[in-house]
Amino acid sequence: MRRDELLDAAEDLLCDQGSSALTLAAVADRAGVSKGGLLYHFNTKEALIRAMVERLIEEFDQLIATQEYDTYTKRYLGATLAAVRSGRLRRWAVVTSASGNIYLLAPLREAMARWHREGLADEPDPLSSQIVRLACEGMWDVASHDPDLYADGDLDALQARLLALI
Repeated sequence: MRRDELLDAAEDLLCDQGSSALTLAAVADRAGVSKGGLLYHFNTKEALIRAMVERLIEEFDQLIATQEYDTYTKRYLGATLAAVRSGRLRRWAVVTSASGNIYLLAPLREAMARWHREGLADEPDPLSSQIVRLACEGMWDVASHDPDLYADGDLDALQARLLALI
């Protein structure tokens, strides 16, 4: 079984049953592998959670890279809205809540610092760019708790206003 399939099984388990249900045995069962098969890839629950966090960061970095805008902040905004529209933000909420350990969230803190500093000096208006990046965090947070709060038209209007700021 591939590593990503094990991570998918762990995320599905978190979404369905919450962090208290996340055990290596439960993930192995959900993935349809032996516990030994899971342990080959992740020897502890902490290693599994850290890998889920790292994968989420990698996916968001890829989403930023695929945006066709001329500045980092515009790409970050586009990636944020793509993530909100995808409806997959619940993955972030359940994975980060499952960590329960500041050490396991260290990669996320590092990525967040990078995302908020990246290319800022090259932006036409760095302060407005910071405001847009912070607004993205707010949209992300709200959408992870209530994914149906904003319709596509609302998101389009927010995107247009935020792009106008920068």
